[in-house]
Amino acid sequence: MQPITPSKLKRILVVRSDRIGDVILSTPVFSAIKEKYPHCYLAVLVDQSVETLVRGNPFVDEVIAYDKKGKHRSWWRTLWLGIGLRKYHFDLAIHLHPTNRVHILSWLAGIPIRIGYCRKNHYLLTHSIEERKRLGKRHEAEYNFDLLQFIHIPAPHRLKLYVPLHPEDKNELKMLAPDLKDPYVVYHPSASCPSKIWPPERMAELANSLAHECGTFSVIVASGSGVNEANLMEMHLKQSYMNLGGKLSLGMLGWLLKGARLLVSNDSGPVHFASAVGTPVISIFGRNQAGLSPTRWKPLGERSSFVHKNVGCVECLAHDCKLGFKCLQELSVNDVLGEIKKLEIFEQNRK
Repeated sequence: MQPITPSKLKRILVVRSDRIGDVILSTPVFSAIKEKYPHCYLAVLVDQSVETLVRGNPFVDEVIAYDKKGKHRSWWRTLWLGIGLRKYHFDLAIHLHPTNRVHILSWLAGIPIRIGYCRKNHYLLTHSIEERKRLGKRHEAEYNFDLLQFIHIPAPHRLKLYVPLHPEDKNELKMLAPDLKDPYVVYHPSASCPSKIWPPERMAELANSLAHECGTFSVIVASGSGVNEANLMEMHLKQSYMNLGGKLSLGMLGWLLKGARLLVSNDSGPVHFASAVGTPVISIFGRNQAGLSPTRWKPLGERSSFVHKNVGCVECLAHDCKLGFKCLQELSVNDVLGEIKKLEIFEQNRK
């Protein structure tokens, strides 16, 4: 691998084409690049569905939307997108998440320096390192900085997440939920895999307990198929609540989280969204698997924590679990409630 000359890095592209939490945990990279190279033009390529998480970021000069499930779904359209990127004359591309398509995109764009991991079609990269994220020894946000060693940027002592919020989304939230009551707690009962989902009826029991003890109003959020868990949780709620499952844009979710006293969520994107807007979080983990552990995915915000119970599994079979997701089933409401009490968020509200 040829050494990289920092003085030649005038136009930089960062690529992160996966999901909500992954993109948010990449935001410290943007500020670090701008701090090291303040005069560079920094563009970020993300999936169109999460574009709003980066649009308006003061460290990013342009957001390029990749519609991999829509207009760029076919290989033909992907090829044209890559060729279209040539007009930017990027000097460097940093792939924070390896996929065959994004590696092809940066190669087609004629970007002379292409940094990434030794995965997928990594032969299209000019500089690569082994991906060690599966070992789960550090946080995902820290792992992102492994690639930046090529351009002489170390990981900062404090990883600060940032997501811009837009006034129009706040107004839409007010129109949708005029009866939102303070103090409120947001609950996210779904996740990307069944092996990450704490039983929704148990999360409802937790919400009932907090409402009874601290007078909190419960707000349920979810999207896509997660609305099923939101509706199931709603069926078991006894105190005042609002079910916003399937009704929020990402921007509206951001404002909702910002105004909350707490987010209780399975290990998923809203955990990191809440951390980015300064809201305390309790994140619930199930699988005993290094690459999916709290060490790698815990909330980074202040006054936040997680619950995780090791039930002795030697090998995690994920959604093929033969034990009925014992790690989640043995996690009690009192376990989570006890962790919430440690944060001392509701001490003045207790009855």
